[in-house]
Amino acid sequence: MARSLRTTGGGARLRRVALIGIDGSGKTTQAHRLADALTEAGRPATYHRNAGGRRWLGRLAQRLGRPDAQRLVGRNGVLAVESVLRWLAIAAALLSCLVTGRVAVMDRYAACQYASIRAHGGQRWERLARFGYRIFPRPQVTFLLTVDPAEAYRRIERRGTDHESMDWLAAADTAYRTLPEYAGFVVVDASGPPDEVSRRILAHLSEWLPSGGVAPPAPTPPQRAAPVVEPPREPERAVAPVVEPPREPVVAQARP
Repeated sequence: MARSLRTTGGGARLRRVALIGIDGSGKTTQAHRLADALTEAGRPATYHRNAGGRRWLGRLAQRLGRPDAQRLVGRNGVLAVESVLRWLAIAAALLSCLVTGRVAVMDRYAACQYASIRAHGGQRWERLARFGYRIFPRPQVTFLLTVDPAEAYRRIERRGTDHESMDWLAAADTAYRTLPEYAGFVVVDASGPPDEVSRRILAHLSEWLPSGGVAPPAPTPPQRAAPVVEPPREPERAVAPVVEPPREPVVAQARP
């Protein structure tokens, strides 16, 4: 778990929060929610999607008749493009929040690039990436959203906008857990409903804010089922009693 402000001097202002994890872990959803929650709590925040362009590069490869980005530009080409694009995105996000004074909620950060390099098996690129990314300040809180790679695969297939292989997701999951920064991450189980994940994130951040101003959202009350209204019954009609006709008296005749 990350250290709280109370053990690092206290009183510092929250400026940077990063959400990282494998594709399909819910980073984008939770980053949007966190930015909105901080803003509502009086800590204006801005969402920043620090993508590396891998999805875009993959689509370009398919349009050019290649199965994926790696077949288009090679592994080293993918890592180079991804590292540069993510570096530029993070730099622009930090500069924007420095000018505006808003909290930067980062959807992906430098650790995502290091994990991607490890998952691709390009360890020699990691040293170069760390050299280039070291100018960026560390987020005060980094949430690692964890989910089983099989569940992440199902989520990606359901959204239908891209595709990832199980091998890649499993390799990326291992890469995040082996990073030297892992001990400083706040690990959040992201396998549950989004509301539950949001409450865990906000509960941790309440310790970092001087006023503890971000309270976990109350659970959504279950909706009541609409009452079943039966159609009105027609009044029962009175049934007239059956009146039998009077029988003629039987006259007994005397025998002769």
